[in-house]
Amino acid sequence: MTSRTCLSIILAAGEGTRMKSALPKVLHQIAGMPLICHVAKAVRGTGDGDIALVVGRGADEVKAAVEKVSPGVSAYEQKERLGTAHAVLAAREAIARGYDDLLIVFGDTPLIEESALILARSRLAEGFDIVVMGFRPSDPFGYGRLIETGGDLVAIREEKDASTEEKRINFCNGGLMAIRGEHALALLEAVRNDNAKGEFYLTDIVEIAHREGRRVTAIEVPVDNVIGINTRVELAEAEAIWQDRKRRAIMLAGVTMIAPETVFFSHDTLVEADALIEPNVFFGPGVHIASGAVIHAFSHLEGAHVGPRAEIGPFARLRPGADLGEKSKVGNFCEVKNATVAKGAKINHLSYIGDASVGPGANVGAGTITCNYDGYNKSRTVIGEGAFIGSNTSLVAPVSVGADAYIASGSVITEDVPDSALAFGRARQVTKEGRATVLREQYAAIKAAKKTGK
Repeated sequence: MTSRTCLSIILAAGEGTRMKSALPKVLHQIAGMPLICHVAKAVRGTGDGDIALVVGRGADEVKAAVEKVSPGVSAYEQKERLGTAHAVLAAREAIARGYDDLLIVFGDTPLIEESALILARSRLAEGFDIVVMGFRPSDPFGYGRLIETGGDLVAIREEKDASTEEKRINFCNGGLMAIRGEHALALLEAVRNDNAKGEFYLTDIVEIAHREGRRVTAIEVPVDNVIGINTRVELAEAEAIWQDRKRRAIMLAGVTMIAPETVFFSHDTLVEADALIEPNVFFGPGVHIASGAVIHAFSHLEGAHVGPRAEIGPFARLRPGADLGEKSKVGNFCEVKNATVAKGAKINHLSYIGDASVGPGANVGAGTITCNYDGYNKSRTVIGEGAFIGSNTSLVAPVSVGADAYIASGSVITEDVPDSALAFGRARQVTKEGRATVLREQYAAIKAAKKTGK
C-alpha cells in the first residue's frame, strides 16, 4: 500500500456523555494508552500517510495525545453535531489536498486491527470506489444491514427502516470505511439531511455512489474490530479483549504464562522468548523483559528493564528507571526505583532501593533501605561490586559503599565506606542482668492496680 497516498480521518468529536466523565471519551485508556491512540497506531500501520482528527470537546488534549504516537497530525473542529458525513467534511481542507485513499475511522474503536484497514485499502487499489467494513454479530438487532446485490453493496439500511426480509440479514455495518480519494468530496457533498433527525449520514454515500454507477463493496472484519466504546462497562469489555489478544501473541512468541488470564500487559510491553510469567502480574507502560527472565507471582512492573535470566518477586515492585542486569534478583516485598542492579546482584527481600546503583555480585540484606529523599532533594547511593549489606541497614544518601565492603547488620551509614572495609553504624549494646524480671514485676503491679482502681 505504500505506493498509494492516504488520508486517515479519525472522528473524535462526540460528547461521550455516557462515560460520565470530565475526561474526553477518546482519552480514556486501554492497556495504558488512550483509545484514540490505538486507532492512530492502527492506521499508521497501513503505510505512510496523513492523519486528520475531527475533534470537539478537549480538542487540544486529544491532539496532544495523538501527537505522542503519530507526530504531525492535523486537527479540525466540528462546531455543530450534524451527523457523520458533516463530521468528515469538517476535514474538507485536508481531503481537498488530494489522496488516493481515504480511511474513515472512529476514535472510540480501539480494537481495529491494521490487517482490516489494509484489506479495505487493497480493495480500493483493485478498483472499488467505496469499501465498507461489515461484521456478523450474534444478534443483528439494532445494527444497519448491508444490502448486497450480485456481490456489490447497494445500500445500508438502518433497523427502523429495514423490511422484514432485510432484517433477516446478519451482515451489519461496522461504520468504518475506505473511499477512493478522487470521488470523496463529491460523494460527501451530495449527502442530504432529509431524514427524521435532520442529520447528514455518512452511510448515504453508498446509495449515492451506486446510483452513479460506481463500485461499492463490503468486507467482513471480526466483530471485535468495530466495537465502539460508549460506557465504562464497554471500556472494561474492550480491555479484556485487548488483553486476550496480547496474551495469545506473547505466548505464541515463546513466553510461558502459567495463568495467562491473570496477567495484564500495557500497549508497549515487550517480553522476549523463554521468559516465564507467573500468575497475577501487572505490567505498566515501558517494560522490557529479556529472554529467560522469571517474573514471580503478584509483582508490579512499570518503566523497567529486566535482563536475561533475572528473577523478580514474588510480590516485587519495579518502578520507572529500574534496570536489572543478567541473573540479578529482586525478591519478595522489594521495591526498586530509578536504580541499576548489575549482573548477579541480589536484593532478596523486604528492601527499598531507590536512586541507586548496585554493583555486580553485591548482596543487599533484608530490610535494607536507601534513604534517598531528605524532604527537599533526592540523592544517590552507590553500592560497589561484591559488597555485602547486612540486614536492616539504612544507607543515607548521598553515600557510597566500596567494592567488597561489608556493612554490619542494623547500621545507619552516613559516610562513604572504602573498598574492602567493614563499617558499623549502630549504638553499642548494653545488657543489664536480671533487669527483665524487675520490669515484668513492675508492669504486673501497674496492670493489677488499674483493675482494682487503686
